[in-house]
Amino acid sequence: MGDFTLAVDVMGGDFGPRVTIPALAKALSQHSNLSLLLFGDESQITPLLEKYSLLHSPKIQLHHTEQMIDADIPFSKAIRQSKNSSMRLALEAVKEGKAQGCVSGGNTGALMGLAKLLIEPLPNIERPALTSLIPTMNGKSTVMLDLGANIEVSNSQLQQFAEMGNLFAQVMLDLVYPRLSLLNIGTEENKGTAQLQAVHQQLKKRQDLNYIGFIESDKLTSYLTDVIICDGYTGNIALKALEGAAKNIISLFKKEKADSNICRNTKRYLLKLIFYRYYRKLQEINPDRHNGATLLGLSKVIVKSHGGANANAFYYAIDYAIQQIEGDIPNKILQGLSQNPLIK
Repeated sequence: MGDFTLAVDVMGGDFGPRVTIPALAKALSQHSNLSLLLFGDESQITPLLEKYSLLHSPKIQLHHTEQMIDADIPFSKAIRQSKNSSMRLALEAVKEGKAQGCVSGGNTGALMGLAKLLIEPLPNIERPALTSLIPTMNGKSTVMLDLGANIEVSNSQLQQFAEMGNLFAQVMLDLVYPRLSLLNIGTEENKGTAQLQAVHQQLKKRQDLNYIGFIESDKLTSYLTDVIICDGYTGNIALKALEGAAKNIISLFKKEKADSNICRNTKRYLLKLIFYRYYRKLQEINPDRHNGATLLGLSKVIVKSHGGANANAFYYAIDYAIQQIEGDIPNKILQGLSQNPLIK
């Protein structure tokens, strides 16, 4: 792909420019065809740009605004507060064609609401879904959606998530006939809510989809499927449980420099020795490396980073957006949906 531009809400997230600027510096060093539109408080951003020798970079345009959306305010108030905010200006740059995608670590509800308000949705998609790549224990990835954009969904919307997830996996994971599963509390036919059972039967009839049935949450990282479909409430809980477990287990193996307890250090050493292979695999599941969820179902690439992301994690959110822009994901999903007579 040729040159492209990414709009970034520099103020979004718990740490703002202290995290976003070093992440952007790394992204520019890795992608020579990348340009950036930065939106945020010039007084906070400029010293950091200078620190990373980017103050006069031709690859960067800085748009000053002192307005930002608070992270913990209700959705309706966030939308009212959004005028001239760094998040809204970044999304407007995408809407106006000045950038091909946007990354923000700001208020999740505001980002989703503003994106749906400003960015044109794909035809026949009622609601976009937060979508991410979930790492598995064999080093491959699984697509999972929805991860929090829609707390309640209809049967038809779950089928639309299956459609989008199928196409997303084809492009992002280079798969020909991705395996699709519904997240449920069991794999038996009679398990789960009436809605899950109904959608299960509907997907079984789809000859165009490789639907293989239910999957349980303890198998999320087992690579038993390529696409995991769920509502946003269930998906968000499952993802955060997975991330928390991975972080906590990894922390058990890490040696603290201040720890002088010989017995404890010996235990940690033995754990690393015995479970080294599994420890290496757990590092691959480290949430920092898989930060970023895209709002799939819109005509442009919009990526949400964790608010508490560090610079390394925010870099991966940027890289995730770049992969989708270079892969022309929205257009390829549009083409795939338009070729399917079942959803016209």
